[in-house]
Order: sequence, then structure tokens, then C-alpha cells
Amino acid sequence: MKQLKRFITPILLFALSIFFKSGANTFLNFNEETSLIVGKLSSILLIISVAWTLIVILRVLKARYLRRYDINSENNLNARKLYTQFNILERIIIFIIIIIAVAVTLMLFESVRKIGLSLFASAGIAGIILGLAAQKVIGTILAGLQIAISQPIRLDDVLVVEGEWGWVEEISLTFVVVRIWDKRRLILPTTYFIEKPFQNWTRNNSDILGTVFIYTDYNVPFDKLRDELTRLLNSTNLWDGKANVLQVTDAKENYVEIRALMSASSSPKAWDLRVFVREKLITYIQTNYPESFPKTRVQVKDFISVKNKD
Repeated sequence: MKQLKRFITPILLFALSIFFKSGANTFLNFNEETSLIVGKLSSILLIISVAWTLIVILRVLKARYLRRYDINSENNLNARKLYTQFNILERIIIFIIIIIAVAVTLMLFESVRKIGLSLFASAGIAGIILGLAAQKVIGTILAGLQIAISQPIRLDDVLVVEGEWGWVEEISLTFVVVRIWDKRRLILPTTYFIEKPFQNWTRNNSDILGTVFIYTDYNVPFDKLRDELTRLLNSTNLWDGKANVLQVTDAKENYVEIRALMSASSSPKAWDLRVFVREKLITYIQTNYPESFPKTRVQVKDFISVKNKD
């Protein structure tokens, strides 16, 4: 019922245009000049109503088709693919419909038609200048079309771009809106995602690995930390039960680097899981092995004894 209401306005415009077009020279008794004006206006209303109806049909068909796919579910890779493609293609088709409707409307007027023909005849250098000026605009639109087909990014993808971490909130023909984790919006041209490198954390699936780095002294018991990591992961529903690894990944003069690797079903859960594990591991070391935090060792010689020997 809600979708049918969208057709009310274009249908009324269509009926109004037919009414004036058929009655201009009959029962409305307009004179010749008024009939000409009413005829032109009714033709414009007819074009608008047809274009509006086509746009409404397009949006209704898209909504009905995408209704079976839930983009808010955790495993929503296929839904994000379809939403991205349909949203971009919808904008392209609407753009084409509007351009055709405007062109047909202008062709109703003889003076505009003559101006158009004269402009085509004298295009020359002006056409070249306009072509060069529109090169970036056309390139941006083509980049939006390429994103819809090849899909390097999709709606709700998790990206690291320009040093910022966030979700793809909107993809249009000319720009992409990335919602940063602190609710800021990063707006980038579509050509950016064709020409420059960026990180896509959810390219193939929505689950993701998270890492936590802890720096400790050499005397920390690694097996105890592994047991504690397993206990922590089993105690929270943020963990998806797939990855559970603790390794020493580096050794420096004053400390060792310990990496805890874990997995979650989505990037927000992975972030919360990393924060949880980092905090609890530090608390565990504070409580049970406080002497195992990094230290700076200094060896002090007995200079008085050395001096007496001399």
C-alpha cells in the first residue's frame, strides 16, 4: 500500500496533461494562442509524469528485490554486494531518465531546437574546451560505474583510508562517504578508490582478525599467558571461536613483544574484543607477575674498590 501511494502524484499529473491536451481545442474553448500554450504545458506535464512514473517503478522494483536481503545481519556480504550495485545503477538510470526528459522537453520549443542546431554547427573549439573541462566529471562518473561492477568497496565495508578507520556509509556516482569511528564523515571522490591504495577489512567476508600487542620482561611465563588468553576468549561472546594464538613476535634489549591473535564475526566486535583482551591481560600480569613488566637494567660498578686496587 505504501509503495502504491508513490504512483498517485505522477498518475494525477498524467491525467491532468491528458485532460488539458484533449480539451484545449474542444470543450475548454481556448483561443488559438492559449491553446498553444496549454498544449505545450500539457506536453511538459506528460513528460514529467512519464519520467516520474519510470523512476517510481525503478525504486519499487529495487526495494522489492532487496527486501529478501538483510544488510544489518552479521554475515551480509551478498547483501552488501547487491545493495551497492543496485544503488549505483539506480542513480545512473535516474540520471539518464532525467536527461532524456529534459531533452525531450526542450525539443518541444522551436526556438530552442534552432539554438541547439546552431550550437552543434558552431561547436568546434568550444566543444573541445567543454570536453576538456568535463573530463574529470566524466571520469568520476565512470569510476562510480566501475565501483558498481568490480566492487572494490561495498556499502558497510570496513576501510582504513587516509589514515582513518570507518564504514562505507554511502556510494554515489561521484563520491563515497566513509563514516569514521568517532562519527565524523570522510568524503572522497569515487576515482580515489580506483587510483589509490586503501585497506578493506571486509572484502571477502565480514569476520576479521584482531591483534593485541603486550610488551613484557624476558622472565614472563608465556604458557601462563596463553592459558589466560584462552580463558578470556571463552568468557566473552565477542569471540567467534576461530582464532586463538599467542606468540612472541620480537625481542629487544629491554623487553619482548607478545602478540595475541583472535577473531570476531565483525569489525566492531573485533575492536571491542581487542580492548577487552588487552585490558585483562595487563591486569593479569599486574596481579600475578608484576615483576615481568619491561625494565631498564643498569649495572653499577664499585668504583671505590677499583680505585683502591689501583
